[in-house]
Amino acid sequence: MSLDDQRKRIDELDEQILSLLNERVRCAAEIGRIKHQNGGEIYVASREEQVFRKLEALNKGPLDGLAIRAIYREVMSAAIALEKPMLIAYLGPEATFTHQAAIKKFGQSIDYLATPSITDVFHTVAKGEVDYGVIPIENSTGGSVLDSMDMFFDSELKICAQIYLTITQNLISQSSIDKIRKVYSKDQGILQCRDWLHVHMSKASLHSCESTTKAVQIAAENPECAAIASSLAADLYNVPVVEKNIQDRSDNTTRFLVIGKESSGYIPSMKFKSSFLVSIKDEVGALENTLMVFAKRGLNLSKIESRPSGKIAWEYCFFIDVNGHLEEESVAEAVSELKKVCPFVKWLGSYPDK
Repeated sequence: MSLDDQRKRIDELDEQILSLLNERVRCAAEIGRIKHQNGGEIYVASREEQVFRKLEALNKGPLDGLAIRAIYREVMSAAIALEKPMLIAYLGPEATFTHQAAIKKFGQSIDYLATPSITDVFHTVAKGEVDYGVIPIENSTGGSVLDSMDMFFDSELKICAQIYLTITQNLISQSSIDKIRKVYSKDQGILQCRDWLHVHMSKASLHSCESTTKAVQIAAENPECAAIASSLAADLYNVPVVEKNIQDRSDNTTRFLVIGKESSGYIPSMKFKSSFLVSIKDEVGALENTLMVFAKRGLNLSKIESRPSGKIAWEYCFFIDVNGHLEEESVAEAVSELKKVCPFVKWLGSYPDK
């Protein structure tokens, strides 16, 4: 076929694709109407993930699975926006990694609200001012985000989805490295680059601030300051990137959580993760007995971390992530037994796993 013939074929395919896309959106809108009549949630993370995985299984290339997800992410985003205007809160300001994670999950057609703190994300969701919130929970290099973990002690919100985002950190400043006196970032940003900073910026003082984007704002105002942040934030505030990829690990990844009023529904064919907050008795073998509740049922724990309860001095609670959904028999049985051996058990949510 000639070049003109190939272009004509593409035009014909585009016409078919456009027609099918609009037909799909109309079908999605009708589903949304039925959900609204029945009082159901417009966004269901487990159903969305089921669609993604089915498309990946059907895909025969040459587009890879990530490309298919990216394309359908925006198709679904546009459909959700037509079904019901949706507002998502995130740890702001604009261009933070949390903002990028929210867009990765919900797409470009959804409206977003930047909040000044993780506490504000929880509060806006709890008060119904937004539909969902996105918060960072842990980084593969810097560890857990303690502000997020602590909010679950008193919040009744549930985890309904998770997002993994590869984090690329950059040194951003108006000046060259030898003229930088102060480096700003969120605490996690500094932790993710501590080895690089020790080697290349040993004479500069390190300062934590509320977000990586705030750090870029500081660097924009003071030529003696630098920020550790994303290239997107650098572009937004027109501050040069002095050094790229300064994170200590190339696989530097942050896990984010989507929080809302309801958790994610169970679909038998899919893998899920459930999160719990538990306290244990102050006695020998209490932690072992707690862990055995899961082990004897073959349930894998992907995370366990202690935090002060905030109620009594030296009293600790444990955050636990277990593979499985609360509606699965083995998980439900484990939770039932857990309540017999632990003074406090709180289910934080079940959601699709990788």
